[in-house]
Amino acid sequence: QDISKHRFFNTNNLWVRLDKLKEEINKAGGFIPLPMIRNAKTIDPKDDASTKVIQLETAMGAAIECFAGAGAVCVPKERFAPVKKCSDLLMLRSDCYTVTPDSRLVLSPGIEVAPELAIDAKKYKKVDGYVYFSRRNVLQGTVTIVNSSKEPKVLPPGTYSNCTVDLSAAPSLGALLAVKVPTAPIADQKPGTSGLRKKTKEFMEGSYLQNFVQATFSTVKASGADMADKTLVIGGDGRYFNPTAIQTIVKMAVANGVNHIAIGQGGLLSTPAVSAEIRERGPSYMKAFGGFILTASHNPGGPDEDFGIKYNVENGGPAPEGVTGAIYDATTTIGEFHICPDFPDIDLDTCGTTKVESTCGSAVVTVEVIDAVESHVELLKSVFDFDTIKTQLLSRGDFSMVYDCMHGVQGPYARAVFVDELGLGESCLLNAVPKDDFNGHHADPNLTYAVDLVKAMGLDKTGLPVETEAEPPSFGAAADGDADRNMICGSKFFVTPSDSLAILAEKANCVPFFRDYGGLKAVARSMPTSGAVDRVAAKHNLALFETPTGWKYFGNLMDSKDLFGGADFTPLICGEESFGTGSNHIREKDGLWAVLFWLQILAAANPDASQPLVSVQALVEKHWEEYGRNYYTRYDYEGVDKTKAEGMFEAMRATTAQAVGKSFGAFTVATADDFTYLDPVDGSVSKKQGLRFLMACGSRVIFRLSGTAGSGATVRMYLEKYEPDAAKTKQVTAEVMGELVAFALQLSDIKAHTGVDGPTVIT
Repeated sequence: QDISKHRFFNTNNLWVRLDKLKEEINKAGGFIPLPMIRNAKTIDPKDDASTKVIQLETAMGAAIECFAGAGAVCVPKERFAPVKKCSDLLMLRSDCYTVTPDSRLVLSPGIEVAPELAIDAKKYKKVDGYVYFSRRNVLQGTVTIVNSSKEPKVLPPGTYSNCTVDLSAAPSLGALLAVKVPTAPIADQKPGTSGLRKKTKEFMEGSYLQNFVQATFSTVKASGADMADKTLVIGGDGRYFNPTAIQTIVKMAVANGVNHIAIGQGGLLSTPAVSAEIRERGPSYMKAFGGFILTASHNPGGPDEDFGIKYNVENGGPAPEGVTGAIYDATTTIGEFHICPDFPDIDLDTCGTTKVESTCGSAVVTVEVIDAVESHVELLKSVFDFDTIKTQLLSRGDFSMVYDCMHGVQGPYARAVFVDELGLGESCLLNAVPKDDFNGHHADPNLTYAVDLVKAMGLDKTGLPVETEAEPPSFGAAADGDADRNMICGSKFFVTPSDSLAILAEKANCVPFFRDYGGLKAVARSMPTSGAVDRVAAKHNLALFETPTGWKYFGNLMDSKDLFGGADFTPLICGEESFGTGSNHIREKDGLWAVLFWLQILAAANPDASQPLVSVQALVEKHWEEYGRNYYTRYDYEGVDKTKAEGMFEAMRATTAQAVGKSFGAFTVATADDFTYLDPVDGSVSKKQGLRFLMACGSRVIFRLSGTAGSGATVRMYLEKYEPDAAKTKQVTAEVMGELVAFALQLSDIKAHTGVDGPTVIT
């Protein structure tokens, strides 16, 4: 800079009288006439040979010449250390400067004048540069560091005094060398309530997976997460493309500065197990900052079916809306992803630790393949009383059970609990070998898709009993692909998820986790879930929360005190009508937890082996006698044209006001709205969470457009009718709900809007 012509520069602060500013703006016709600055540049600022361009700009610092009588306050560099270039920043972070107790940066004792530091302005236009320094580097006097190679080099630890160091031929990072691969935004990579789900082939094309993973790493890094010193957990439900995706994520994690990675053996980790691993991992230096779960949950798997990926944060729960929103924003502007292409593939089938060191010896990355089931099973053993379940229930001659893992990831966990820990035979498990296509089935635990369990329990696909040659087991359950959902049955008896949630809340003190911590404090349900649990909450004076669909909303309630400094709502039980229940032992729904909870309740209900078995059906019917019954059904319309489905919802939104007062048989609409949730913990607002038609008699009709399908759209229609008369609680649901179903179809006009003739699944 020519300081003979420009005596004052680095004008970082402008002090302006507002009355004078207004005068100048009015005088110039509504703006400040800043002088135009002409800068000669190149397209690539690091490459002088790239295309030359002229950059025209204005700078607020130039406003000093727009005000008559303006002056400059001259501050010497001993008091003011401007950071304009990387060399300035490097100097400021060196031991030449000291931070005083009142937070001022001053020259360190013994240094009278700030030293000059010159580095290659082209190569160091960005901080990542071509030479890496560490805390063990000490530079004294005039030191020149040269790297004429195209690869980054690391300055070895040591003191360098008045010398030139040429790193051009020095060993490089080798397998830890990160490269930046150009890419471009891919449309519609917006995560839903449970991550990003698309067809498997879409994830396998081009840089679809890489774009989303890089957007996630960039977002997590910007949030301040300790990616270098803490662990990244990776696992999935074993569906097609999981192993390949895991190897890609590992290579990208290393390129983004992750030094510690933990992967479930075989690439398997159930969704609840990932949450447990993130939360329970220890000691402190092994704690996790987050994890990737490769799953599309209950959606089908295989090369022609669905794949999914979600990111869980440091509390073990799904990324909140602020994080998923930032990830999506990053996918819309992404220009490159980072990867270490030479990082070796990890043997996922063998537990053990792999350490990969850079050629220059400056960095080491540790990848640990961990036992997939150990952490989760140990946690469940601390929640439940396994001895009581075994001695009071499983040892009874009149009790038997079956658990259908539906060829999802739950198989190894179920075997570890029911065979290894509780001593049952292998025959209690159905479809317990994980397969990448779920053996060609839809791993969704409901009456339509859990066909093997439904048959074994003596039921039809509507939940009604059928004749069987042999007596069905006393208890049956099923899990979905990633093992976070559950379906509960008794012998020839189906338990709705809403009733299951209410009974778990009513019987919470059977479980040591709740009993030993002073009892249950709160319950929470998703808005479409029936109000059965509300009546339990009212009787026991429990806090009750109605949230949108999505486990992250429950996670906020669980962390209200620890993360937000608010009220303590734990111990807490929460659930969704979509076969998901859980508690604050982790931050995900947990299918195995729900099954063990039911077994604990049955054990408590059967303390005397000489008495007849108190069955699942007896427990549920006794609950109805006390609380009444919330008759409930859900219609799923899968694979609906997304545009048509969205049009139907917009049409219903536009007519909610006109729907009030509309009648059909015994039902009259008292209130109609689009559910909006104000989070009581963080104050966030979630809009358009489901259209509600609330009847004067307390019945409900709800419509939701699901965001978790891999293709097309799923329209969900929920119907609920409360019956307080104990004598009327054992009717057939379809018969009770017929008139309300007809009214719901009239309100939505779904066939006219979408062209579908009927639901794919009725629960």
